[in-house]
Amino acid sequence: MITWLANPERFTRVFAPIRPYIGGLAAALFVWGLYLCFASPEDYQQGDTVRIMYLHVPAAWMAMMVYLIMGIASFFGLIFRHALADAAAKAAAPIGAVFTALALITGSLWGKPMWGTWWEWDGRMTSVLVLFLFYIGYIALHASIDDEVRAAKSTAILALVGLVNLPIIKFSVDWWNTLHQGTSVVRMDGPTIAPDMLWPLLVMALAFKALFVWLWLVRIDAEIITRRYRTLRARLSFQ
Repeated sequence: MITWLANPERFTRVFAPIRPYIGGLAAALFVWGLYLCFASPEDYQQGDTVRIMYLHVPAAWMAMMVYLIMGIASFFGLIFRHALADAAAKAAAPIGAVFTALALITGSLWGKPMWGTWWEWDGRMTSVLVLFLFYIGYIALHASIDDEVRAAKSTAILALVGLVNLPIIKFSVDWWNTLHQGTSVVRMDGPTIAPDMLWPLLVMALAFKALFVWLWLVRIDAEIITRRYRTLRARLSFQ
């Protein structure tokens, strides 16, 4: 299936008709999620400040998920040389960078009233900042190399190296002393968050995922068109 979709023209033909529906789904989920967020009760300690969680946590989840997707696409591009793999990784990078920046900004806004500081160099915050730097480094490296083949190879290696940081982010709260609380949603013994706060969080997480898929497909299509234009221009220059 992956090999079948690796053809750019086939990929566009399959996914172009469903992109508007994914965008509509993302919009509907955001409307529903925001309604649940504002309808949910205040936290007995944090008050209304807890509502930042409904943006911060899904953004942090997406920051990691998008980088994992970028790493997998880079692997297929580097090892199997699929035509679409580098385009998919390149298209995901700016979206992941925005999610990571949103996680850092909302985390800082949440941390100030709760912890009394905008920033703390603990394991979780520092490793997420490193993730953001990997995104920026990937984007900058791709932009600095004109040759698409060399750019794809160099950025794929960088993306694969950055995958080492994902388990550090995930388990940093267990390995080191940190201001962050431990895992409270995905647990073997079940979530520890109250249902009237868990549901808004899960709906917002789905909204973020749908938004990513829509933006990713749009950016992949734009990257395919850009590469076709470059190829056509290169052919015309030799005539």
